[in-house]
Amino acid sequence: MQRIGRRRGAGSPLVGVISDTHGLLRPEAVAALAGVDTIVHAGDIGSAEILDALRRIAPVIAVRGNNDRDAWAAALPEIARLEIGETRIWVVHDLKELAEDPASAGVGVVISGHSHRPRVERRAGLLLLNPGSAGPRRFSLPVAVARLHLAPAGPRAEIVELAVAGPGRGSRPTRRRGLDGARGTGAVSARGGAR
Repeated sequence: MQRIGRRRGAGSPLVGVISDTHGLLRPEAVAALAGVDTIVHAGDIGSAEILDALRRIAPVIAVRGNNDRDAWAAALPEIARLEIGETRIWVVHDLKELAEDPASAGVGVVISGHSHRPRVERRAGLLLLNPGSAGPRRFSLPVAVARLHLAPAGPRAEIVELAVAGPGRGSRPTRRRGLDGARGTGAVSARGGAR
């Protein structure tokens, strides 16, 4: 199990959670992840450049998604088991692929992606978190990331819908617990560089 330390000062660890970028790292996602201690990418990354850009924000833990098939992704695990602060966290791209019972292993949080549907659910003392997709919009689903707060009282997560133009939810940000969806500079694409 990988142990992750804190980067920021006092307080509880804050984890930025992103998934399904599919080669597109939006400036809105970069802005929403600013200030986190660690970033977890739950797969379907799209390119090594996405991970490099995320590492400029904070240390990154990533798992391989079903679309991460190129050579750069070969070293990524299908499941990551880590401990941040006092919380055990498992990360898997597709929750259906998790064969073990996380609760019996003392896991407090399971992070997944794949469905592109943001979701925070508590089930039998376990926090299940899917940040949704931060990459290209799929159907009318929101474009989102998540922030995971690992407080002594227990983990809690919030979905941060990103203010991006396109079909579906429109271009107005959804404000959640103080996050303003501010726009950053240039998106990173699978071809590398800023857009």
